[in-house]
Amino acid sequence: MARKGGKSLFSLSTLLASFFGAAMIAAAFAYFNYKFSEYKFINFKEWSFYEKSDVFTPKEDKYIVVFYSSREHGTMDKLANINLNLPILAIDYYNKVRKNSEHTIYLRSGTNTSLKFIQRFNIYDSPSIFFIKKQKDFLYKQDSMIRKLDNLDKLYKEVKKL
Repeated sequence: MARKGGKSLFSLSTLLASFFGAAMIAAAFAYFNYKFSEYKFINFKEWSFYEKSDVFTPKEDKYIVVFYSSREHGTMDKLANINLNLPILAIDYYNKVRKNSEHTIYLRSGTNTSLKFIQRFNIYDSPSIFFIKKQKDFLYKQDSMIRKLDNLDKLYKEVKKL
């Protein structure tokens, strides 16, 4: 259809503006979907983790969380070589009871809690490591990306950013 003066009803600028508006809406949706799903929460009141036979109660504001397998060769050496000023919560997939060290708290959990933990934090590799930060009482928020514990230099750089 043509209007007076020979201009079409659907001009190129109208078409581009509509396309640009739709692209902006899609980009905003993707950004907010990514941003709010990127970092997860853990509530220690809802999920029970055990230190030996006692229920773990968090006392610090920040922790390093390491999800590992006690049956995987070299994992304990990697844990021992983490030299940071933050306490480590080491959660064993196989629930082996270990004595806590100076900076490491070894935790166990039931199968249901372990599966929820793996699913919530999308754990794909072992050992995996990330940081959590206290929000209120027993609620902690993930404070870093989840990484495979294989390169301690990258880990130290990330700690400097926190």
